[in-house]
Amino acid sequence: MDAINSPFARDIKFQLHPQTDARLHEQTGPAIARKGDGVYVTDTAGNRFLEGMAGLWCTSLGFSEKRLADAAYKQMLELPYIQNFAHRTSEPVIDLAEALLKNAPEPLSKAIFFASGSEATDSAIKFAWYYNAARGKPEKRKIISRMRAYHGTTIGSASLTGLTNMHVQWGLPLPGFLHVSCPHFYRDGLPGETEETFATRLAQELDDMITREGADTVAAFFAEPVMGTGGVVVPPATYFDKIQAVLKQHDVLLAVDEVICGFGRTGHYWGSDAFGIKPDMLTCAKGLSSAYLPISALLISDDVYQVIADETHRLNGFGHGYTYGGHPVSAAVALETLRIYQEDDILGHVRTLAPGFQRKIKAFENHPLVGEARGMGLMAAIELVCDKESKEPFAKSVKAALRLSDLVRAQGVILRSLGDSLCIAPPLIIEEQDIDVIIAAIAKALDLLEAELTAEGVFNG
Repeated sequence: MDAINSPFARDIKFQLHPQTDARLHEQTGPAIARKGDGVYVTDTAGNRFLEGMAGLWCTSLGFSEKRLADAAYKQMLELPYIQNFAHRTSEPVIDLAEALLKNAPEPLSKAIFFASGSEATDSAIKFAWYYNAARGKPEKRKIISRMRAYHGTTIGSASLTGLTNMHVQWGLPLPGFLHVSCPHFYRDGLPGETEETFATRLAQELDDMITREGADTVAAFFAEPVMGTGGVVVPPATYFDKIQAVLKQHDVLLAVDEVICGFGRTGHYWGSDAFGIKPDMLTCAKGLSSAYLPISALLISDDVYQVIADETHRLNGFGHGYTYGGHPVSAAVALETLRIYQEDDILGHVRTLAPGFQRKIKAFENHPLVGEARGMGLMAAIELVCDKESKEPFAKSVKAALRLSDLVRAQGVILRSLGDSLCIAPPLIIEEQDIDVIIAAIAKALDLLEAELTAEGVFNG
């Protein structure tokens, strides 16, 4: 192919990439994937990589599940589209709602579908507002999230997100979006605190914020069971028990973001199951279709539904929805995904692999560059520090975690650097021998990075 007409050149000429330095991209260009097979992907140059992040935490069944392709093809031939507005729907959407709610945490009872996790999160924000307005409490609108949380990049979901790079130059977060502390015990626990006393302090912080703002102005609290993009932050013991008690006391809804944690990633069907969370609303996406087609869902409790339903009747309709919400082809693929999870016992597979995976990850704490290695199920993070005792991170200009991910990629494994951490979240179908490939790549990359940083004088062991 003529170089000027190659996909590489045309990408640089025509495409703007999300979450990317555009000027740097003009120099480096894209890595172009051509084929997927199991937990591996192959690029246009013929290089084969173990995809240790399952794409973006999402391709849980790997990159070549024929049953999902067949489900899409069959549904495309039968009914490629029908809207889900105004008393219309299709059988795949009905079946999917039933299948989702069959395994949903209590007390969730209804489902509504969208095309992305961000849309589901934005909808949950609107539902919290609608619910309270319908109860005669229209001033109950403020939304609380947490620092380092990631909930999406639409205006509302990015306002919930507690990462400053999602806010700079966008004028976000919007007024009425508030953030409490990240529940990261290693990084934010005080000297002498146990995990439980740390959790107590964070629950008190939430209680103080609600009291200060006025409980009659606070609508909902949003949380991921395990923070994903924030660096795989596992909450301290008793955290969600204490948080839920505060929310109940102040009549504040709990919206749980299961976009990353749902469908077995944590070793539980839902992250909520792992921590005894009883959500008023729950968002899911990614693993819902193993990312083969865009689809997300918002599940709501019966208490929330009944209030909303009464208000839609009073107003002769519900002013919310998206063209592609409840898309029959996406729903058919999602339904087949859920069947595979059950028939192939994917959750059991994760539970078998997770202890060994986490043990091998935890062992990296013995490396001079690693401050903490943490995780749950088949998700983990390795946090780099320049001083173990003080937990001092490397200067941002060093780009330590990014360099580590590049060195891991050179070993044939794709992982993702987020802040000071290297994150790992392979497809849930991964086998033990492939986990060992990831572990070996990280081990070699850490040693190479240590040598580089020592030679540069930014690390002295």
